[in-house]
Amino acid sequence: MAEEKLAKPGKLVISKNLKITYSVCMFLGVLTFGLTLAKDPERAWHAYLNGFFYFVTLAVGGMFFTSLQHITKAGWSVNVRRITESFTAFLPMAAFLGVILLIGAPHLYEWLHPDIVAKDVLLSHKQSYLNQGFFWFRMFVFFTGWIVFSKIMVGRSLKQDETGDVSLTTKNVGLSIGCLMFFVFSFSLFSVDTIMSLQAHWFSTIFGVYAFSGMFQASMAVAVLLTLYLIEKGYVKGLMTIDHVHDFAKFMFAFTIFWAYIAFSQYLLIWYANLPEESFYYIMRTTEPWLYVSLFLIIFKFIVPFFALLPRWAKRTPGHLKVVCYLILVAQFVDIFWMIYPAFNESKIIFGLPEILIFAGFMGAFLYTTFRFLSKNSLVPLKDPRSEESDHHHVVY
Repeated sequence: MAEEKLAKPGKLVISKNLKITYSVCMFLGVLTFGLTLAKDPERAWHAYLNGFFYFVTLAVGGMFFTSLQHITKAGWSVNVRRITESFTAFLPMAAFLGVILLIGAPHLYEWLHPDIVAKDVLLSHKQSYLNQGFFWFRMFVFFTGWIVFSKIMVGRSLKQDETGDVSLTTKNVGLSIGCLMFFVFSFSLFSVDTIMSLQAHWFSTIFGVYAFSGMFQASMAVAVLLTLYLIEKGYVKGLMTIDHVHDFAKFMFAFTIFWAYIAFSQYLLIWYANLPEESFYYIMRTTEPWLYVSLFLIIFKFIVPFFALLPRWAKRTPGHLKVVCYLILVAQFVDIFWMIYPAFNESKIIFGLPEILIFAGFMGAFLYTTFRFLSKNSLVPLKDPRSEESDHHHVVY
């Protein structure tokens, strides 16, 4: 029975409205970025970084989750694993967008200006790490590693759809171990390089974990929304169920708590030590106008999602779950904005159409690569040896 079901997943057809949506988003994003770049280059590049970091984390989050399933030899997630595999399709485009970011990096990072570094003792001390050549090299290594690991891992999964070779699943276990080891260091350094170094005088040894917690929470929110979309459209009848959604939602709930724990830990350690080179980061974010953004994150990235996801029914009610997912994704945008924009303007919150439309451009690119991947491949791994467990997955708690 499982064999018969797995042989007949629906074929995703990208609707005309969806194509128009992501095409318009990409067009408006490129147009707005160009116009803003001509008028206010610093604002344009900060908005660019915001969208770039947001969607790179979703793509890498898909790679991380997929690797985790292979390492743990999870059976429940087989039928929904193709969802997170599709996120990684954005990585090649993200690498190209990363090259563009490197071009505008001098508008973002003061440590790329030799005259400023020469007059600053702390920046001079960090120059062995924070310099253009090493920065470019690290970005090359990060994206090359992510693309290679994801292409091999997902490629084996797709090949198994055709051949049914069980050894491909076995090989992915060893590959995923290497992938996660690379991920731990690469993503931590990527978040430090692109976000933390915006205020290069500040440092936090937990910043990479903070970025990771938000990344995984948001990735699970996208996975929930995409799974519900495929279920409601009837593409995966009997293959993806509310039980799979329930487990995605449990991950989302867990990392809502984990994000709050890491955020509070980072704040508490800096508050307790009260060192000038650390405390200035939070002083500017706990005074007006950024105080209100900080309060927004506490309420809408932790408190509301925590209670909204706490009951069992909340993880199994599609309408309710969609609202929570959208809230988490908005809060993730605000969180990245909160990390980036005080470095741009400490005394004023700059937010308007440029920030919205440039972000929409990145969203359009992510939707294009994700849906294109799903339309070209089976929505469910067809011949995975653990498929039967996923076919009969049932959540009892």
